Amino acid sequence: QVQLVESGGGLVQPGGSLRLSCVASGTMFNFYSLYNMGWYRQAPGKQRELVARISSSGDTNYLDSVKGRFTISRDNAKNTVYLQMNSLKPEDTAVYYCNAERFSISSWGQGTQVTVSS
Repeated sequence: QVQLVESGGGLVQPGGSLRLSCVASGTMFNFYSLYNMGWYRQAPGKQRELVARISSSGDTNYLDSVKGRFTISRDNAKNTVYLQMNSLKPEDTAVYYCNAERFSISSWGQGTQVTVSS
């Protein structure tokens, strides 16, 4: 069983920054580097959407609206994936979820709230 625990969310003013972290544990612990990791978000009344993804080989892709502002990275030695979010906008407000995927099987964290408001 895979456990993913997110942290780093909170309230920030527009233009501010946050860094989200997601630590993995459980049966994936020794195979973390083989997993594709992603950050998704879901705003009230909207569908969950992929924000950023980093493959097991380190390739990244981003939602168009966050390109140039967000950066996803991973530290396989710490079983952790990060999402650095800069120049935050009110429309970035959502619950952010960590995702681990391998062989088309996904696991999810419990989510962390990000609120961008003045």
